[in-house]
Amino acid sequence: MTRKLLITNAAQLITMAGHTDQPAKKEAMSQLGVIENGAVYMEDGKVVEVGSDQEIREKYQDSVNSDQHIDATGKVVTPGLIDPHTHLVHAGTRENEYAMRLKGKTYMEIMESGGGIHATTRATQEASHEELYEQSRKRLDQFLLHGVTTVEAKSGYGLTLEHEIKQLEVAQQLSKKHPMDLVSTFMGAHAIPIAEKDNPEPFVDRVINEMIPEVASKNLATFNDVFCERGVFTPEQSKRILEAGKEHGLTPKIHADEIEPYGGAELAASVGAISADHLLKASEQGIKDMAEAGVVGVLLPGTAFFLMAEFAQARKMIDAGVAVALSTDANPGSSPTISLPFIMNLGCLKMGMTPEEVLTATTINAAHAIGCAEEAGSLEQGKKGDVTIFNVPNYLTLSYQYGMNHVDTVIKAGKPLVVGGQLQ
Repeated sequence: MTRKLLITNAAQLITMAGHTDQPAKKEAMSQLGVIENGAVYMEDGKVVEVGSDQEIREKYQDSVNSDQHIDATGKVVTPGLIDPHTHLVHAGTRENEYAMRLKGKTYMEIMESGGGIHATTRATQEASHEELYEQSRKRLDQFLLHGVTTVEAKSGYGLTLEHEIKQLEVAQQLSKKHPMDLVSTFMGAHAIPIAEKDNPEPFVDRVINEMIPEVASKNLATFNDVFCERGVFTPEQSKRILEAGKEHGLTPKIHADEIEPYGGAELAASVGAISADHLLKASEQGIKDMAEAGVVGVLLPGTAFFLMAEFAQARKMIDAGVAVALSTDANPGSSPTISLPFIMNLGCLKMGMTPEEVLTATTINAAHAIGCAEEAGSLEQGKKGDVTIFNVPNYLTLSYQYGMNHVDTVIKAGKPLVVGGQLQ
């Protein structure tokens, strides 16, 4: 039997149509494909047609019964939100470090003294597969309640082959069992183990010669990421790690220029990375190189907010022709949030983006940042029926009212999973 769903009477239907082949750049980031008083019809989890309420009703209303019909009167309908940069699978929290930073310690000082990423690494190594799965499943549910239907999930809190594999296997299991889609990234090069920080080359060699081949052979990840930052991995080490991943079919990503200008954006362009993330301190040359190479800039304003740091120059990047996406960077140390709507607020209020641009950055451009734009990120014929319905009268309200969750309904592959703000 055909599984049908009809959504009608949307005050505004945001389609994001026209950006599937290439991410939206410059002025195109403001082109949302808005249909006033719109409707969308789905069958078997795929979008069949979008259009005006009148034309969609005339075609399809007689073919659906009442439990296959959602009335979105007075609400905004968008593609399901996409979070392209998370550290979803981990154990523990680090509120003690938050208190330390409020007393003057910096993020890097805490990390260099054995805290930070290393603290979460210890907790993650000690946790069983089952414990990691359950903690991460609860986070996924929270993402869903905030309108997100697809997330990227990184490893990087294992730092040994055994524990990196464990993180990625948890993510794989979640992708199979949880209704949300997960896209996995291997990030064995997230930090240098404390015992090897004075001589990191043996660890770099293990990432290249042991971890990457094993991850690739088990088909546990699509992407390969590295933290290119002074005190972590140098540009030269980062390039070797990313090139090794390419040899095994893993597409490069890079944590770039978060703390200081370090050539990360330039490196992303030179190795053909799908995205460069953070970019708080990206140089003008790096921004130019990214634009020319078509690297998506994934900006993480929640991290700058939580670390009380300077924000990335989104306006400069967009004007230079970089396709910008936004993400929570959900992690226990520098961005302990799962609220992508709040990240949209920060994009406008702290990085000079417009309400239109932040919607583009959390839908179709986010999809391009994790290689899933062919099936997600917009409401177009043949794409997945991933939809978020916000209880607001227009899309401007989403970035105007900050720190609020306006999600009313979340639909994944044509199936309502959140209704009235509650998990079903």
